Amino acid sequence: MAGVPVVDALGPDGEYRTRTRELVTDPRGTPLVDLAVVPRLYVTRSVAAQRRAAPLPITERAAALTRAAEIFSSTRIAGLDLAGYVDLTCRASGLPLPVARAGAEVVAESLATAFDAVRAALPAGVTLDWRDQPGGGVWARRGEVLAVHAPGNAPGVHGLWPQALALGYRVAVRPSRREPLTAHRVVTALRRAGFRDVDALYLPSGHTGADDLVRAADLALVYGGTDVAERYAQDPTVFVNGPGRSKILITAEQDWRDHLDVVVDSVASLAGMACVNATAVLYEGDPAPLARALADRLDTLPALPNTDPGAALPTAPIDNARAIAAYLGATAVGTTPLLGADRVVADLGDGYAALRPAVHLLERPDPRILGAELPFPCVWVAPWSRADGLAPLRHSLVITAITSDEQLLDRMVHDPTVANVYRGDVATHHSTPQIPHDGFLADALMRNKGFVSR
Repeated sequence: MAGVPVVDALGPDGEYRTRTRELVTDPRGTPLVDLAVVPRLYVTRSVAAQRRAAPLPITERAAALTRAAEIFSSTRIAGLDLAGYVDLTCRASGLPLPVARAGAEVVAESLATAFDAVRAALPAGVTLDWRDQPGGGVWARRGEVLAVHAPGNAPGVHGLWPQALALGYRVAVRPSRREPLTAHRVVTALRRAGFRDVDALYLPSGHTGADDLVRAADLALVYGGTDVAERYAQDPTVFVNGPGRSKILITAEQDWRDHLDVVVDSVASLAGMACVNATAVLYEGDPAPLARALADRLDTLPALPNTDPGAALPTAPIDNARAIAAYLGATAVGTTPLLGADRVVADLGDGYAALRPAVHLLERPDPRILGAELPFPCVWVAPWSRADGLAPLRHSLVITAITSDEQLLDRMVHDPTVANVYRGDVATHHSTPQIPHDGFLADALMRNKGFVSR
C-alpha cells in the first residue's frame, strides 16, 4: 500500500519478504504498517541456523551494542527516522506520544548499558571468560538460542533482551502485532552495528508460530498476563514476565501527604500501562483521605488523543475500552468508586477512546481485588494493619514501602513472592541497569561452572 512502511522479516540470511502480509492499523482503521507474517517452517529453520552459529567474541559484542544505541536513535530504519518511528508506535499501540518517546529513549539507553546490566548480575568470584583465571568459577550459558515473545504495551521492554546478546546468545524475536516497529528497529540497528544476521532475528508470526519459536529455542523470554504465566509456570526453560501487581505501603508513622507525589507518579507514569505501575496503595490508618486526594490528582489528567503532545492517558478502540470498563465494574463490586468504571471511557470520536483513571476504596485489603491489574491508571486503595501481615502484599513485582519499620522491610525483602522492595520516596517504576527487574535476566540465562587450568 502506497505510503505505508513495509516491514519485512529479518532472517538468518537477511530480509525475507513473505507472501503473507498483515496491515497494522490505528484504532480508526487507518493502515500504519505492511507487516510480514512468516510461516511456521521458516521459524524452526531459522532457529536451527542460529544454533549452528558460534557467538561473536565478547569485545565485538560490546562494541556492537554501543554502536547500536546510536544507530537506533539517529538513522532511518524502514524509511522512518526516530520521530517518525515514535509517531507510528504511538498510533499503533495507544500509548501517549510522550510515553512512546520516553520508551524509545529507554531502549537506546538500554542498548548502550547492556554490559553494565550484565556485569551487575555477575556473581562475585566468577568470570565471563575461562581465559581470565587459572581456576574458579566461570559463567556459562544454559543454551545458545533465546526466543523472545514480545508484548506491545511499551517499547521499553525491548531494552531487556539485548543483554542476552551481550552474553553470547543468539536471539529470535517474535514481535507483538499490536506494536511491531520497536523490535524491527532494534534488530536492524544491531545488524548495522556489527552483529551478524544470524545473531538477531525478527520473526513476525501468528500464534502457532509463537509456540513453535518457544519450542525451537533453548530458552524463552515470554510476556503476558495471568493466563500466560500459568501456561508456562512449570516450564524451566521459559522465563515469564507476567503481571506486576506492584504496590505501595505507607505505615502509620508516616504522613501520607508528604508522599502523595510519588504515589501519583507510580500510578500514572507510563500511562499506567506497565507492570511497574502501582496497582494498589495500602495505608496503616484510615485510607479514605488518601484515596480522595489521589483521585483528585488523577482526575486532572486530560482525556486527549494519544498523538497530542500533552497526552498522558492511553487510548483504545472504543469497544475495547468499553470491555475494559465493564471488567473493572464487575471487579469493583463492593468497593467505593471515587473515580469509577462509569467514567473510564472518554469517547474521542472516530471509534476510539481515552481511558480515564479509576480509583476505588476498599474496606479491607482483599488480595483478589488488589491484584486486579488493568492497562491504564487504575488503583485500589485499602487499609492495612499489622494483623493483615504480608498477605495483601505478596505476589508483587515491586513494593514501595514508605516506612521506618526495618523488621517489616526484612520480611518483604525475604518474601519469595516479592521481586523488588523500594524504601521511601521511590516510584514503583524506578529502574537502572544495576537494579534487577524480575531478577536479572542473566539469572535465567547463565549458570556457574567450575574451571581449572594447569
